[in-house]
Formats: sequence, structure tokens, C-alpha cells
Amino acid sequence: MERVSFIEKTIKIINQLPENKVEEISDFAAFILKKYEESLLKDNIAELIEQSKSYDFLREDEVIYSISDVRLKYGNE
Repeated sequence: MERVSFIEKTIKIINQLPENKVEEISDFAAFILKKYEESLLKDNIAELIEQSKSYDFLREDEVIYSISDVRLKYGNE
């Protein structure tokens, strides 16, 4: 079904409901829209961070220590 068909079908159903149920649907639609907008915002922020050069130093950081530098000492030296 196309978007327009879904909207028309939903409007027909809503027109048959009592006012308190219409209010519930309106509240639910607002909730869904808010979640969608938050998801878009989160995705766009993640994309901006990925494209940013702010964290490039983490990729270019040289390895200072190796596995041979790690020692466990429990009373033995």
C-alpha cells in the first residue's frame, strides 16, 4: 500500500472512533514522530562524528608498549 492509501485508510478509521480514542491515536502518533526524530538526530550526530577529524589522533597513535612489556610480579622478581 502506498503512503497516501495508508493515510486515507487511517483517517477513515479515526473518523469512526469516539473522541477519547482519537486523542489516544494523536498521542501515539506524536510519540512515534518523536522517536523517529530522535533516531534521525542520533544517526546524523553519529555521521558527523565519523566525518570529523577530531578523533584522528586515535587512529594515528603509535604503539608505545608491546606484550613483552607486560609482567606479572607476585613476590618473584
